[in-house]
Amino acid sequence: MSHSDREQAKLLMRSKKLRGQLDAFERDLTAGKDCGDLLMLLAAVRGAINGLMAEVLEDHIRFHLAASSKERIAPELAEDLIDLVRSYLK
Repeated sequence: MSHSDREQAKLLMRSKKLRGQLDAFERDLTAGKDCGDLLMLLAAVRGAINGLMAEVLEDHIRFHLAASSKERIAPELAEDLIDLVRSYLK
């Protein structure tokens, strides 16, 4: 399995977990669960979305901007950018 296949498999697994969280929210909403429980599920969904976005952005920075781009950026700058993205999406 190539590097990109492994990365794609990780992203697919994360999206399936996210789908499960959304399904749980929908079930609880339909069942008339307490707003506090629904808010906890929504916070989990938001965290999962932010984590997925951070992962995709990190891969893009590492494999497209720092590695093989015509406008290649320095590895140190790439790491700084990744840290910035991760801190913003927390």
